[in-house]
Amino acid sequence: MQRRVLGKSGLEVSALGLGCMGLSFGYGLVTKKEDAIELIRAAFDRGVTFFDTAEVYGPFTNEELLGEALEPFRDQVVIATKFGFKLENGTTTGTDSRPENIRAVAEASLKRLRTDVIDLFYQHRVDPNVPIEEVAGTVKELIKEGKVKHFGLSEAGVQNIRKAHAVQPVTALQSEYSLWWREPEQEILPTLGELGIGFVPFSPLGKGFLTGKIDEKTTFEKNDFRNTVPRFSEENRKANQALVDLLGKMANEKNATAAQIALAWLLAQKPWIVPIPGTTKLHRLEENLGSVNITLRADDLKEITAALSKIEVQGERYSAQSQKTIDR
Repeated sequence: MQRRVLGKSGLEVSALGLGCMGLSFGYGLVTKKEDAIELIRAAFDRGVTFFDTAEVYGPFTNEELLGEALEPFRDQVVIATKFGFKLENGTTTGTDSRPENIRAVAEASLKRLRTDVIDLFYQHRVDPNVPIEEVAGTVKELIKEGKVKHFGLSEAGVQNIRKAHAVQPVTALQSEYSLWWREPEQEILPTLGELGIGFVPFSPLGKGFLTGKIDEKTTFEKNDFRNTVPRFSEENRKANQALVDLLGKMANEKNATAAQIALAWLLAQKPWIVPIPGTTKLHRLEENLGSVNITLRADDLKEITAALSKIEVQGERYSAQSQKTIDR
């Protein structure tokens, strides 16, 4: 497995990480604990050293799962988790990045993850009620205390990235980025490059759509959050099929899969980008990891860019309620 460094931080991780949310939360059926542990350890055996979780995944159960799965080789992996949501009776009811909550989450996450330090601690969403400088200052204190190694932000806008970075250097920004969500190219990527901050795209396969395994006839479990995503309405899935067709065409030319081309495209954008595709299946894990061996030449990237310019992706990427938590 190739390795990459997240910006100027010196934090070295595998070129692809594993997003673990879907093992416990979000996509319908929850994976059996023993199967999930087996998958996480299979990822490690295949060279993955970067694992992503959060207290709200479950909530709490995903961190506990990672803690157990990674305990035998904890010193060989990088674990990222997140703070910043208010939880009431197991449900998120808004943001909460007050210093006392950040500290409480850190202590609880350390226990669940069975570790004495969090490698990368992200603010899950910017809290409009707490100055970002205060958030960064609190994490800075946790770093001084040896409870956290690196500070990260998720779905933060350029202004808040700059403000936070001035207080405590930001190691990585985690936000959505893929062939069907390219907004980060406008302001985020240039800012990260300037400041020396790594980028960790989540949903690099468009929540599964870019794999080519989903079409307008696909049905999801009733508790699958994609049911609430406008981009996954039946009519929008039909309209967005053109993007999948484009990937399929290039995949055939490269003797690869659509998912591998989508991930290889992301890896080709910047050397400090580390996507974190999630999966619950071993064969999909192996398929995703195969993308690091695919080289897209400059003319391949130009061809993709030219084709993308003729495709207008339909539908918002989040429900109206979830859109409110995105920092601009």
